[in-house]
Amino acid sequence: MIITVTLNPALDKTLEVPTFTPGRRHRTVDQKTMPGGKGVNVARVLKSLGQPVIATGLAGGATGIRIVEALNDDAILNSFVRIREESRTNTAVLDPTTSLHTEINERGPSISVHEMDLFREKLLYLASGASVCAFAGSLPRGVAPDAYANLIRDVKKLGVTTIIDTDGEQLRLAARAEPDVISPNELEAEELVGHEFNDANDRAEAVVEIASQGPSEAIMTVDDGCYAQVQEAGHAAVYRVSTEPLEAVSPIGSGDAFLAGYVASRYQEQDPVDCLRYGVAAGAESTQHIGAGIVDPVKVHRLAESVHAERLTVGAAVS
Repeated sequence: MIITVTLNPALDKTLEVPTFTPGRRHRTVDQKTMPGGKGVNVARVLKSLGQPVIATGLAGGATGIRIVEALNDDAILNSFVRIREESRTNTAVLDPTTSLHTEINERGPSISVHEMDLFREKLLYLASGASVCAFAGSLPRGVAPDAYANLIRDVKKLGVTTIIDTDGEQLRLAARAEPDVISPNELEAEELVGHEFNDANDRAEAVVEIASQGPSEAIMTVDDGCYAQVQEAGHAAVYRVSTEPLEAVSPIGSGDAFLAGYVASRYQEQDPVDCLRYGVAAGAESTQHIGAGIVDPVKVHRLAESVHAERLTVGAAVS
């Protein structure tokens, strides 16, 4: 079983608005509302890819009820802790004439210590029957930045593979908890290592530096794929994995789809590079749909066959 953890889930509303201009009145030509938050999006893709997954986290109020009901409608197994305050709603505006998208994410509810204690108990119960646990997304108000780090340590004691995808201080602290995999995007990775990346060499060196902070493996997603340091036969290897860019309908949630594809392949104990290639394929295919966490499994599998993987020598010139 795979667990996805979403401590700050949301109802994600995507509005398709041609020639969107701030400050003017518009009408949508299409819209989609679905349960979201990074971990929920990962769970949706995993379900589409045929993997056993249970989504957990914190959900409150009428919005929380709608999130859980929508997951049930999609036959996504879930077990959320009910909280006192209302879960958030996020809004994305997609302009099909320019392919630009604007996201407005609410802060979300404030979580009490008692509610987090209840969640920890639930997670440890679920983890006793799981082999992989992916922590993804922001922390809600009231939750200490070391929450992910503490949960990773707890779950690791049960022999569960831990994966983290978040940002900021909680990502830095989570790295020190030595998760099996850490997966920031490029901006998050720049913040983690403390400087901007100018070229491919910088990006390759970055995943090595990130892995040195505690994780066993580090993956940094970029627009056309990823850079990663993985373990092969007990030794570290750095790869650049990429695919030809597709003309995107919407890039929203492509990083979540990447993580789900990677986790799906890892759960099936595939070769580390094949896991990366499948993740890149899932992320790329997801850009062909409106709404985060939507993929066509047949097209993901087909696309994965054309994803290119190149082993790099860090410190040498990388094209």
